[in-house]
Amino acid sequence: MMILSGDPPRSRALSVLLVVIILALLATPFIFPGAKALNVAAKICIFAALVASYDLLLGYTGSVSFAHTMFYGIGSYAIAIALYGLGPSWSSVAVAVAAGLPLALLLALAIGLFSLRVEAIFFAMITLAIASAFLVLASQLSWLTGGEDGRSFQLPELLRPGTVFISKEWFGFPVNGRILTYYIVLSACALMVLMLLRVVNSPFGRVLQAIRENRFRAEALGYRTVFHLTYANCVAAMIAAGAGMLNALWLRYAGPDTSLSFSIMLDILLMVVIGGMGTIYGAVIGAAIFILAQNYLQALMGIASTAAADAGLPLLPGLLHPDRWLLWLGLLFIASVYFFPTGVVGRLRNKPGATG
Repeated sequence: MMILSGDPPRSRALSVLLVVIILALLATPFIFPGAKALNVAAKICIFAALVASYDLLLGYTGSVSFAHTMFYGIGSYAIAIALYGLGPSWSSVAVAVAAGLPLALLLALAIGLFSLRVEAIFFAMITLAIASAFLVLASQLSWLTGGEDGRSFQLPELLRPGTVFISKEWFGFPVNGRILTYYIVLSACALMVLMLLRVVNSPFGRVLQAIRENRFRAEALGYRTVFHLTYANCVAAMIAAGAGMLNALWLRYAGPDTSLSFSIMLDILLMVVIGGMGTIYGAVIGAAIFILAQNYLQALMGIASTAAADAGLPLLPGLLHPDRWLLWLGLLFIASVYFFPTGVVGRLRNKPGATG
């Protein structure tokens, strides 16, 4: 990462944490059997890229956009519509990429040129209105998007679970098209995160940080702030659309709930804050923490509640009941923001003994 971006983690603890996450993602199909673990790992990969793209806006320019899920949805629906309408082939995937990425780019360009000249709060309101309109549009165009039901589709034969490359007798589990799809998702998301690291550590990225700190001073120095902000918005939109395409390929489905829901936008904001704004590395940390908690906290609370009941402890079995997992998830996030105001990455980098 240092060779590609010139920005090392600058903390031994952060380096170790990143290595553990990366190795766990690489080894998930082999050491964590079962569909759930693979789904969780794929979701971490996809959201790491999606959150990193949003961090480019929020963390490096200070722009609060609520249209990010719209670009994510554009990528998802591009894959779904192409594979549903043209058939499960690689040429359909190519058509989806050739149509989805430019569409996301053009919309981001239009939003940037017409909205980034105004104050931050008005930009946020404009993007919220556009995202809401796009959600309504996707829900009503049933002939194209499937409406509220979304679109299910088949993948190219090479990516289907029934396509077995190595039989179960070799490793104790089959290496099939599903495993290949997972590693395609992992590789593509890693590439997008590394690209964003390169962007934010380039001279262009330094200008974005200058605009974030003092827009008027950056303008006084001769930088065209609207151009830089619009360019950053376009880059973030294309990465978000790419993440949406990977999500659709993994789920074999695209719909309002999985691609355009406002709850996804809130999750992205939480992951950015938990990981650390303006770091890119924080996207990987935030996505891993949030998605693991979202998927396994309820099961862990069930174990803790049963153990407390067996020990005869009062109140605890009820407080730790699995049905209250959302309450504890919220409390964990409040605690993380309180104790890690600069995010996990910021806290680890400021920790005594962190490397420079």
